[in-house]
Amino acid sequence: MKTIRIRNILLGFAVVALVGVLVVSQGVLPRAVAAQTTATADEAMAAVTRTITVVGKGTISVKPDTAQATLGVETMGKNVKEATSESSAIMTEILDALTGLGIAERDIQTSGFSVWSERNSDANGELNGDLTYRVTNTVTVQVRDLDQVGAVLDAAIDAGANSVYGVSFYLDDAAEMESEAREKAMADARAKAEELAALGDVEIGQVLSISEVVGGSTLYSNFNAKELASAGFGGGAGPISAGELDMSLTLQVSYAIQ
Repeated sequence: MKTIRIRNILLGFAVVALVGVLVVSQGVLPRAVAAQTTATADEAMAAVTRTITVVGKGTISVKPDTAQATLGVETMGKNVKEATSESSAIMTEILDALTGLGIAERDIQTSGFSVWSERNSDANGELNGDLTYRVTNTVTVQVRDLDQVGAVLDAAIDAGANSVYGVSFYLDDAAEMESEAREKAMADARAKAEELAALGDVEIGQVLSISEVVGGSTLYSNFNAKELASAGFGGGAGPISAGELDMSLTLQVSYAIQ
């Protein structure tokens, strides 16, 4: 009997010890791990919030290499056939004049064609039953030799064009220009971040994020194109100045605070 009681007591101690181990493994250790994980997350969050975010802007100027002109002819007649026939004949002359200057066919594209009617009025200003039909026919021309811009406009006007809607200048391939502007924008962002860090008595660390601002990249000409009529040219387009193009690009950059 004593031997049995001793064995039972030992078995009881073993069960209690096992339960203790389970309590430790299922309760204390997970809580310790959870506490450590929470602390790590808090440190990570604190590190993330310790940032300096700035917007850098880069702008460069370059001479354009291509011009675009939109020109056309407006005709009128007592009926649609009369107005469209005259428009077609004049536009044929305009296209022949452009190709005669060496403008490639791929660089000439019809950009508009419209027909509408207007009711005529008598001497007293009263509308009558007569109609006048108007036809507008326009083309967009890419001029890859900027020295030809004036000659192109003159040739079109001489051929019968009575509407010139503007001239704009651009780069045929702006990829290299964008890269230079982007490099300047990054340098500008770095300078601003360092200035802010000095004001806050801190130092900036590694770059955490970079994003190009949507709509922050613009390419524009300093030549303000205006609607021009043939009368306004005084019989010729005169000298056309291409000026320079400005490329502006914006980046948002976040730096870690050390």
